[in-house]
Amino acid sequence: MMGKVHSIETCGTVDGPGLRYVVFMQGCLLRCQYCHNPDTWKIGEGKDMSVDDIMADLEHYLPYFESSNGGITVSGGEPLLHLDFLIELFTKCKERGIHTTIDSSGGCFQEHPEFLRKLDLLLELTDLILLDIKHIDSKKHHALTGMKNDHILKFAKLLSAKNFPVWVRHVLVPGISDDTNDLLALRLFLNQLNNVKKVEILPYHKLGVYKWKELGLKYPLEEVEPPSEEKVMEAKKWLQMV
Repeated sequence: MMGKVHSIETCGTVDGPGLRYVVFMQGCLLRCQYCHNPDTWKIGEGKDMSVDDIMADLEHYLPYFESSNGGITVSGGEPLLHLDFLIELFTKCKERGIHTTIDSSGGCFQEHPEFLRKLDLLLELTDLILLDIKHIDSKKHHALTGMKNDHILKFAKLLSAKNFPVWVRHVLVPGISDDTNDLLALRLFLNQLNNVKKVEILPYHKLGVYKWKELGLKYPLEEVEPPSEEKVMEAKKWLQMV
């Protein structure tokens, strides 16, 4: 089976436990204003790669993953746009005893029976999901990403109902996603879930701004600076992480 791959990072350190082989899939439905990979947005672009191509390359790095309790992470873009590809890839990974992780915003989640059927098959082959909750407030989520978050929160609740292990990630953007009331609302939502193993605050950064310029896009957060360490620690306190 062929998949549309944007790029591969062979030694990721922030994409799940241990050292990770990170596959960035092409295509995303969200348009996050701070996205550092806007070149992954367009569906249908990217490099055609087969599952066997990835597995052959992955083999070279297995000793590093095994010694660090790492594995493979599929990110994006949005990996859940590629359910069939991921099912085949993770089937091969499980045959080799490789830890499997998905980094998803949940932006393409839907309650269509066929989507749910394939999602169930994929979850059987997946060890961990890194769930990016961009904003807890639906209107603010729409302003930030171009999409409301109702279906994303349903996805989070579905994973909780299945008791599927999740690390929740939240990008802290000054003036946008760092409001105390919003952080408290996020904490209250997470308190309803029984499967959250970890919560990570990801400080907003500008490392991907050059990609926006290369694509001829106006970066909407040009005037926003990264949060101070004090603000990050304050957010962690509201999310009861310290």
